[in-house]
Amino acid sequence: MNDETINLKAIRWLTYMMFFMFAMTTDAVGVIIPEIIKEFNLSHTQAGAFHYVTMLAIAVSGIFLGYLADKIGRKLTILIGLMIYAVSCFLFAVGNTYLFFVALLFSSGLAIGVFKSAGLALVGDTTQNSTEHTKSMNMVEGFFGIGAIVGPALVTYLLANGYSWKYLYLFAGLVCVLLSVVTWYVKTPKLVRSSEEQINLKRTFKMMKNRYALGFSLSIALYVIAEAAIYVWMPTLFLSYEGDLTWLAAYSLTIFFVLRAAGRFMAIWVLSKISWSNAMTLFSGGIFAGYLASMTLGLDFAVIFLPLTGLFMAMIYPTLNSKGISCFAKEEHGAVAGLILFFTAVAATIGPLAMAAFSDYMGGQAKYGFYLATVAAGLLFAAMVYNSLKQPAEKQLKLHSNH
Repeated sequence: MNDETINLKAIRWLTYMMFFMFAMTTDAVGVIIPEIIKEFNLSHTQAGAFHYVTMLAIAVSGIFLGYLADKIGRKLTILIGLMIYAVSCFLFAVGNTYLFFVALLFSSGLAIGVFKSAGLALVGDTTQNSTEHTKSMNMVEGFFGIGAIVGPALVTYLLANGYSWKYLYLFAGLVCVLLSVVTWYVKTPKLVRSSEEQINLKRTFKMMKNRYALGFSLSIALYVIAEAAIYVWMPTLFLSYEGDLTWLAAYSLTIFFVLRAAGRFMAIWVLSKISWSNAMTLFSGGIFAGYLASMTLGLDFAVIFLPLTGLFMAMIYPTLNSKGISCFAKEEHGAVAGLILFFTAVAATIGPLAMAAFSDYMGGQAKYGFYLATVAAGLLFAAMVYNSLKQPAEKQLKLHSNH
């Protein structure tokens, strides 16, 4: 095994662990929210800030700082993001007020936007074509899925044994420091520019007018609204459940994350059997069917079908993300990754916030918010049917098939 192969493996494991690490904190919020509601006597909308603020910061970072990965390089951008995230996590140990925690979540969100945009661009740098890119993205998101299992499980363990949920952030901070050391030593691929266009914020906003960037970003936004509904509000939805499957309701979020992680690793096999566009139609249809059944048949069915959507959701985000990035040349990967991240985070902010506000307006029952998520799932399915029938991005993907 030569040095180049070893370095490539180190880069891949670096990206895997970055996604694993920040998933531990962002996807554990559904377990933390019921605790802070009790701790600070908050409404659903107020408590949801633990999710909204992070997502809002990621959105701001993605759109305004995503181009840094193209301008100053992937390695330096990742280092900056990881160190800001580590400091934000460690500061959880020194405060104990709601507003202080919200401020830390905002700074950590900015950091995620910085290193995630660079990490996504790095995945594109180390793959040879669109197909390999999609498979690599599913692998990366598979590790994100594992982090999403570990985070809630760790918080549940901490709370059950009398410890604060804040230890989750201290652990994440330690992981960040280790990843920063690895980043310092790896050699990232040299970026060769194919145009003289200046790399700045103006170019990122110009990209917002591109139909391929916008089409994939909006499709991803619809998916994210449906997904965020599960990990932010599903535990709250099942708090009032008293049927025969209470044990299933108790582990519903863990089951969802396990199925989502397993599905992302399985996606590599699925994509070798059927086209990505047909796979998107099939699995987005499964998500919509799960939501529709849950909302029309009641909680007895929701405790089964909502966690099951994790299997169908698994490959949607990484596949759409990779295809959106693959529509562009390598020197634009940081900017387009930041743009997609912006739409991802805005959807992850607005979706759960709208659900919370609508639930509060209708009397405080979480089920009303899930009606909105069902609509988003239906629109995603319609978009994927259109994509499968019309293949609007196929020409652009072929143009940049070798990046």
